[in-house]
Amino acid sequence: MSVPDFQTLMLPVLKQLAAGGEQPPATVREAVAAALQLTPEDLAALLPSGRQTTFANRVAWALGYLKQAGLLESPRRGVYRLTDRGRAALSEDVDRVDIQYLMRFPEFVAFRTPGSPTQPEVDLTLGAAKSEGSTLTPDEQMRLGYTRLRESLAAQVLDRVRQVSPKFFEELVVDLLVAMGYGGSREDAAAVVGRSGDEGIDGIIKEDRLGLDAIYVQAKRWKESVGRPDIQRFAGALQGQRARKGVFITTSTFTPDSKVYATNLQTTIVLIDGKELA
Repeated sequence: MSVPDFQTLMLPVLKQLAAGGEQPPATVREAVAAALQLTPEDLAALLPSGRQTTFANRVAWALGYLKQAGLLESPRRGVYRLTDRGRAALSEDVDRVDIQYLMRFPEFVAFRTPGSPTQPEVDLTLGAAKSEGSTLTPDEQMRLGYTRLRESLAAQVLDRVRQVSPKFFEELVVDLLVAMGYGGSREDAAAVVGRSGDEGIDGIIKEDRLGLDAIYVQAKRWKESVGRPDIQRFAGALQGQRARKGVFITTSTFTPDSKVYATNLQTTIVLIDGKELA
């Protein structure tokens, strides 16, 4: 099974702490993982940040919420134990402990009330999973909101780029390449980019400020997908320039066969589609 959401983990966490004494989170995680029969792959799954496992993060939030509701307490740092309230909750033989269940406790209501000392006024979820029944941790809500914001911004940027003049697009790509560390100075890059005028730009830029190698650039402000013939022509242009490296930038997409063709070439060709460009 996949890693349960943090609310589903609350009851197993409570039961584990009821099994005996004070326990550190690591002990709780190990016991809950065994009880739920989570696989090594489940336990190894990482958050998008890559800094913590999803399971450890969700158990941590389950522990934190249960503590806010007074079902757990932390007598010292890094250790948790069940409270009398927690034992009473388990004695009810409930089949689920979640946010809705915890809202019966005044401490947790205060914790969840906007403007309270423990709850920020600003809604950081950006519309993602706002309901009380949300299965996402606050971490995951913020990450989802951030991802949606970035995706929305990228879509707006790309739409704007598709509407600009060829000259503006030329300037944009020059700025992009220089910002990425290529082309030396902006003046150097601008001097050698933008010669074709074919609603895109073509040119050769320096790989670094010393000009130790050259990178051939082709950029197309297209709506249609870039196909294999376009990449073949680009590869031919690279050979004609005796260039070993190339970057093909488009505001649209690349067809699957064009990607395969670029991958199998001895010459290095990097494909940047509209999504990555944005």
